[in-house]
Amino acid sequence: MHKEYAINTLTADLSFTDFFLVKGLSIRTGSNRKMFLDVILGDATGEINGKKWDVTEDEAIVLDQIKEGDLVRVKADVTEWNGLLQLKVLRIRKAVKEDKLEMSDYIKTAPEDPAEMFAYVLNSAESITNPDLKGLTVRFLQENKEKLLYYPAAMRNHHAELGGLLYHVKRMLMSGEKLCEIYKFLDRDWVVCGVILHDMEKLNEIISNEWGISPGYTLEGQLLGHLVQGVKVVDRMAKEEGMSQEKALMLEHMILAHHYEPEFGSPRKPLFPEAELLHYLDMIDARMYDFEDALTGTLPGDFTQRVRTLDGRMLYKPTFNKDGE
Repeated sequence: MHKEYAINTLTADLSFTDFFLVKGLSIRTGSNRKMFLDVILGDATGEINGKKWDVTEDEAIVLDQIKEGDLVRVKADVTEWNGLLQLKVLRIRKAVKEDKLEMSDYIKTAPEDPAEMFAYVLNSAESITNPDLKGLTVRFLQENKEKLLYYPAAMRNHHAELGGLLYHVKRMLMSGEKLCEIYKFLDRDWVVCGVILHDMEKLNEIISNEWGISPGYTLEGQLLGHLVQGVKVVDRMAKEEGMSQEKALMLEHMILAHHYEPEFGSPRKPLFPEAELLHYLDMIDARMYDFEDALTGTLPGDFTQRVRTLDGRMLYKPTFNKDGE
């Protein structure tokens, strides 16, 4: 069945009926002691929050059958709340076979082929000249290839899409290679190794199905997070590979420090230049992803909605193209 309304084209005061993917769903009780449905709906262009108010007990039983990863048919009004679009859901039901839907039409996917991205990242790892760093990095990629081909880089926010983790790493590698050409005192081996490994424990922090849809976090992910998980894995693998303590500690430091600030999970700031660069490569790619994602679907001469991950800024899309016309 043809999808008529894409999330990135929805506008306030629009009423519509269409199919979407459930990316999060819960039934809650409001301050008025009435139940309401809180749902996050997605498609290939993005996601949007929706609310169905005054849910009865009978409705709650039916709604409880809808799970993350289900396709649903939604009738809703588009409203605006705190500068963001939101759906006022009027009706919602699970899709049935007769709707003739294809899951792939509703999945947000990285714009490059996962196998080709993996080959690029593996080639970068194999080009490392330091045998200790090369051995550990190549081993990690080979042991985790299956999951890397579909895993997102986040449950929400940047690169939360099929193949998103590989896409994030590949673009960081491309940027890192260029910056190593400019700042020649940097050790390229450490930059490449740090980029490839910095987020890899997201494979065990985030729960994801084969479509790159994440309903939440693992127990270890909730309690430790991918920075600490990454340090644990590198510590174990470094000992197994016979890596020196100094090299192992430096690699663990890169993972631990790449979020930079304690409030974002890093108890230490980077203490050598390759670790500092890793942080900024990570930030640049995340920010550019958020800019590109927010501006997609925005008409030239218009502003986007407020982008929460960019400090609530409303971004502007110019009327001229890249050639200045």
